Amino acid sequence: MWARKEFSLQEVKGVNQNRLDFSRRHMEPSLINMPKYLDSRGNLSYIEEDTHLPFRIRRVYWIYDVPGGQHRGSHAFRKTEELIVALSGSFDVVLHDGIKEYRFHLCRSYYGVLVPKMIWRMMKNFSTNSLALVIASTDYDAADYIEDFEEFISMKQHE
Repeated sequence: MWARKEFSLQEVKGVNQNRLDFSRRHMEPSLINMPKYLDSRGNLSYIEEDTHLPFRIRRVYWIYDVPGGQHRGSHAFRKTEELIVALSGSFDVVLHDGIKEYRFHLCRSYYGVLVPKMIWRMMKNFSTNSLALVIASTDYDAADYIEDFEEFISMKQHE
């Protein structure tokens, strides 16, 4: 049976909002807390490439209008690293590193999940009108996708 770790927003309250520690970037997925400026006119959060991301931004895409009960993902990337953010609504990001499962519930636009390469990912439990923003380290390349979980596990065992 796989080990499983769930993360709550309370666990990341102490995360530095100004600069990430990139020393663990290839080790395991992590929940990051992006800067948040509260204002009576509306709040503002942002992401900076060299401050909050351990990679250069090559592609940005978003997922929306996901029908109830459906999920997205169910693949890993050989080379691509990603940051996944719930800009609106909520959803779960379920990740697997070949040994351990990680679950993140995203429901605030100032939290994101940093997903290293060679991590299996699935997004599910999308709320109505949810909007997922994904920032990626590579251009789209169909050859980068691993879409069979058993193949992924085999590749992880031979790393």
